[in-house]
Amino acid sequence: MENLQSNIRNFCIIAHIDHGKSTLADRILERTGAVDARQMRDQVLDDMELERERGITIKMKAVRLNYTAKDGQKYVLNLIDTPGHVDFSYEVSRSLAACEGAILVVDATQGVEAQTVANTSLAMNHNLAIIPIINKIDMELADPDRTAEEIENVLAIDASDAIRASAKLGIGTDEILEAIVNRIPPPSGDPNAPLRALVFDSHYDQYVGVVAYIRVVDGRIAPGMRIRMMSSGREFEVTSVGVFKPDMTQVDQLSAGEVGYFAAGIKNVADARVGDTVTDATNPAAQPLPGYREVHPMVFCGLYPTDSNQYEDLRDALAKLQLNDAALKYEPESSAALGFGFR
Repeated sequence: MENLQSNIRNFCIIAHIDHGKSTLADRILERTGAVDARQMRDQVLDDMELERERGITIKMKAVRLNYTAKDGQKYVLNLIDTPGHVDFSYEVSRSLAACEGAILVVDATQGVEAQTVANTSLAMNHNLAIIPIINKIDMELADPDRTAEEIENVLAIDASDAIRASAKLGIGTDEILEAIVNRIPPPSGDPNAPLRALVFDSHYDQYVGVVAYIRVVDGRIAPGMRIRMMSSGREFEVTSVGVFKPDMTQVDQLSAGEVGYFAAGIKNVADARVGDTVTDATNPAAQPLPGYREVHPMVFCGLYPTDSNQYEDLRDALAKLQLNDAALKYEPESSAALGFGFR
């Protein structure tokens, strides 16, 4: 078991918008054989309609990759692709809590930009090992030396071993994978301790209920186990656990250091809050994991159904939306002109 944990690497890709995060994720998926060549497309992890339409990443994605390093060792890499837009920085902070390392992608034509700085300081606050990548070196306007200087001066990161790459052409992908296994530490955590797992995202499935995305810190989780959500005290029986490859794939169990998902017939979205700690109901952990800071909404609006009969449907839809966007807060509101709605 120890050997398996020492060969796990949990990392995310952070960068300013359009610096090439999702393209680099594509190359890593291709190189590790996670996606069949026939199914490969640009920005394969961006599966939301709006993401593909705009060419941006909105939701973070988690995917498990198998990689055989040059030393012959087999590693399990858990890649979490994050958004670059400032509007989605909360998504980034959630993904960092599930990782030990971060790949910092900087565009060689643009240099260090605002979200590069913001995401790097988030990664430093989480004490992650940071691997700087200077991307787009194939571009005519690329100036990798100036970019390396900016990484050192603005971000205070040693850029002497920054990897020069072109995600578009696949240059430097092998060096990046080797850097991940050599420079990012394996996850700590005791597989024999009581279960503690951090919920870092979730979605609602109409057949199985809430599917919670977790990073197992201590212990293990398997189907048939009775679990407790530490913030609410609610208990459930696990029906399935699995990993993202990048499609959901069921496994026998998840143990310390691994990233995956579980379903437990949770019907109420409020029972699987992002940032909560999952523990074993029969042998609970003494302390929950540190969650996330309370996030505050930035945009406010009133929302009313055109047909008053759809008020219940709107309420249910908002509850499901709130499941994987903790920044969404809503309360019932009534207006003499518009009837019942939410703000």
